[in-house]
Amino acid sequence: MAVFREINAKMIEATVVPGQRLYSQRGAMLAYRGDVSFTPNLQGGQGGLMSMLGRRVANEATPLMTVEGSGTVLFGHGGHHVQVITLTGDTLYVEADRLLAFDGTLQQGTMFMGSQGGVMGMVRGQVSGQGLFTTTLKGHGSVAVMAHGGVIEVPITPGRAVHVDPQAYVAHHGDVRNKLSTALGWRDMVGRGSGEAFQLELSGSGAVYVQASEEKL
Repeated sequence: MAVFREINAKMIEATVVPGQRLYSQRGAMLAYRGDVSFTPNLQGGQGGLMSMLGRRVANEATPLMTVEGSGTVLFGHGGHHVQVITLTGDTLYVEADRLLAFDGTLQQGTMFMGSQGGVMGMVRGQVSGQGLFTTTLKGHGSVAVMAHGGVIEVPITPGRAVHVDPQAYVAHHGDVRNKLSTALGWRDMVGRGSGEAFQLELSGSGAVYVQASEEKL
């Protein structure tokens, strides 16, 4: 399993060992030590062809690099804040363009957000300019995601739903259901470009990652 270590808020160090691989977003490598290779991976991890097609349909064809060898790599991208999330068998839902690097053992897939909470994906697409599809990563391992202005993990516990501005949403994991509701009446919403007209309600058991700034990546 890959080891990710946070160097500071905007940079992580990944340890690469023989026989294990990482995937990183293209352009995310800042420096490396040792015998490490970087090769383009158009299939995007273990999701295979369907994952690739799903990402293409979702306009999320973010090219990934396969990272292999023996050494350490420093990752960062665009000065964005980086958060390391450790998965212990559950599924992480995250936009493809927010992925900085992740463990090659994690199984990657694509989920249509509309299938989990009705119009959520559609409205998120309209409000934030993000696609209707979300990338899923499942298994045991680490994921480094990018956010604006810092990120905080908000626990979701049974009986206590969490409401998030869709534009502040970064990712979530666990056994979580989501639904979108309007925070204002439809008349108040007309002509508004802000995501504040909507609330994303997350319920169940898990966690949601929220960013401080609503700026898009």
